[in-house]
Amino acid sequence: MKIALFGAGSAQFGYGTLGDIFQSTILAGTEIALMDINSTSLKKVKTNAEAFIEQNKLPYTVTATTSSEKALENADFVIISIEVGNRFELWDMDWKIPQEFGIHQVYGENGGPGGMFHALRIIPPILDICSGIDEICPNATVFCYSNPMTAIVTTVLRKYPNMKFIGMCHEIASLERYLPTILETEFSNLKLRSAGLNHFSILLEASYIDTGKDAYNDIRTRAPDFFKNEPGYSDILAYTRETGTLPETEGSVKRFLTDNIDQYRINRDWKDRTLFMEILNKFNYLPITSDSHLGEYIGWAWETADLQGILDFYSFYRYSLSTRKPKIELKLHERVVPVMEGIITDSGYEEVAVNILNKGFIPGLPDWIAVEVPATIHASGVKGIPFNNYPKGFESLLRNYTGVYDLTAEAVLTGKKEYIIQALLVNPVVNNIKRLEEMVDMMLTQQKEWLGYIK
Repeated sequence: MKIALFGAGSAQFGYGTLGDIFQSTILAGTEIALMDINSTSLKKVKTNAEAFIEQNKLPYTVTATTSSEKALENADFVIISIEVGNRFELWDMDWKIPQEFGIHQVYGENGGPGGMFHALRIIPPILDICSGIDEICPNATVFCYSNPMTAIVTTVLRKYPNMKFIGMCHEIASLERYLPTILETEFSNLKLRSAGLNHFSILLEASYIDTGKDAYNDIRTRAPDFFKNEPGYSDILAYTRETGTLPETEGSVKRFLTDNIDQYRINRDWKDRTLFMEILNKFNYLPITSDSHLGEYIGWAWETADLQGILDFYSFYRYSLSTRKPKIELKLHERVVPVMEGIITDSGYEEVAVNILNKGFIPGLPDWIAVEVPATIHASGVKGIPFNNYPKGFESLLRNYTGVYDLTAEAVLTGKKEYIIQALLVNPVVNNIKRLEEMVDMMLTQQKEWLGYIK
């Protein structure tokens, strides 16, 4: 068996994914083909991986190449996690330039104008990879971790409708961080189902496994007090700045701050989640993510989102990536390995979140949009689970944004600037038109290296 990792030169992705694979007994004997355009970082990852295999006597082989064609030869699975250019320099541009033209976007990674330009940059190289997959290993199952995920999966499957292309996101893991505390039970005792669009999703069903009782009323009752008192990223940043240290994990600093809340507490309720709170209160369902992502898709988010918390999260995220030193560990971080194992063994297990074409899973959304839903995993692939009674209110919020993804896909596939303009004009986050084309022209000029195909 062979797994091709695209973007493997990134220590965070390469080491983490290798550790995930290495802990699997079902995947034993697999060749892992590391692929990256950065030959220096790729060589380092390969050297460390080979040393780790030797040290732990693992039944795996690792190869490395800068040739996508070579990496794809005889591949059974392909995992993609790439970025283009300097991630944070371009992100800053995506976020700040639209704001300078009066557009109230609160983050700029996945939604809003910033998310669209991110999509316009990253989808073409992913399509190039998929072109090779279509030609060299058309039966391979492809997993994508890159953002903006909904835009990527929607566009790829518009061009390659028969490709087994699945978006994977770890955002669903946020439930494991706080629901056990809210419900005073082990996470393994909870049966949960969530659905929506990537980074724009809600918890739909929750019950206790041991009793079979519904848990959602407990969530609605207890969540406000929990989130009112939970440390936020402003607290984490205050701790980091004062101590000059970065905790080993986000969870460890939150546990520390919970015990020392009076010393480091920033006095704001529902930190990072004031928009989250409004969704819970007005739509009666618990969002999966915090204000930074939710606010990218909702026009009125600017008024209520925790803007300081979002900026503090961004600062913490940049700092943590620049200071932490990733390493290979025999530990499961992401869910792609269980999915591959489920396909190999035809297990039929239920995976909590995959991004696939809708096909009626959320009935009020078009079939061509990629939705994030749970699915059962089989040798024949993933089978999404439908939600025929999806809440109408939140479904309407999702539907408001689907036209943006439709036009973004067309902009990528045709290279027509007019689709970019139209995508912005139907975007709920965009609240003016007067200088919109000027803003687009500036972005196209500033990012010409990646957006030169737009005419």
